[in-house]
Amino acid sequence: MRGSLSPKQSHISTARRLRDDIIPRARKLLRLLVLYTILIALCGFVLLPVSWMLTAALKPDNVPFYSIPPHWFPTEHFEWRNFETALLDPVRPFLRFTLNTLIIFGGNVVGTIFSCTLVAYAFARLRFRGSGFLFNVLIVTMLIPWQSQMIPQFLLFLELGWYGTYLPLIVPSFAGNAFFIFLIRQYMRTFPRDLDEAAKIDGCSYFGIFRFIILPLCRPVLAVVVVFMFLSSWGDLLGPLIYLNNTDQFTIAIGLANFATRYSPNTNLLMAANLVMMIPPILVFFFAQEQLIGGIASVGLKG
Repeated sequence: MRGSLSPKQSHISTARRLRDDIIPRARKLLRLLVLYTILIALCGFVLLPVSWMLTAALKPDNVPFYSIPPHWFPTEHFEWRNFETALLDPVRPFLRFTLNTLIIFGGNVVGTIFSCTLVAYAFARLRFRGSGFLFNVLIVTMLIPWQSQMIPQFLLFLELGWYGTYLPLIVPSFAGNAFFIFLIRQYMRTFPRDLDEAAKIDGCSYFGIFRFIILPLCRPVLAVVVVFMFLSSWGDLLGPLIYLNNTDQFTIAIGLANFATRYSPNTNLLMAANLVMMIPPILVFFFAQEQLIGGIASVGLKG
């Protein structure tokens, strides 16, 4: 019949189709293989310090921790008891330090969300005279270094009788934070104003609009704020070091700093405690990564 293919032509046509289908797939798989190989190599390079920390944490006290070339991976010594000693030592009660840090973090979260959301709502959704000027002043305050405020703040809190308490570390968060106000304000500006107008028609007040409409929509950016506050509270050393004078009040950062003394470095115990204390921030990033990506990506949509 006219138009029919001979067996040889049919085999050639099938081979061409297979070639056209297999070669692009093979190239794609090869690109992915190269890409993932490079990513794994880069991740391994980034994690080398963590591997060295684990190696040092598993060494006994009588073994040198620094050597040339360095020991990147644990191969000889496996003193897992160092983790128990570092965390359960009555001289440095890390469980108590962790609780103290969480208390400060919880107070800062409540104060920051309460103050920053209200101020950001006023700048983002309300129209009043001088709002632009006040917002510019707020942005300028971000340029003032915290170190220049340490002595005036310390003298103020000392006169108030707050030295030796958690109040100097928590109460300032109720006065707002310029960066978080800016972050939340930019996110609130992405909402259409029709929401406010519809709520006003239904008889909703300004605070009702904030409470029942705007605030629930701000969950992604508030998740970003909470994560930033957690990292700030978890790693803050200078603030607790200035205002706390009782071991029972110390935080994680002070507890870790106390390991490194001039006469007894305790490198293995320090590395063991550091490894354990790295777990909470990693878990926070792991479980909040979707909110973080969505919140940060949406902030700059509207200027």
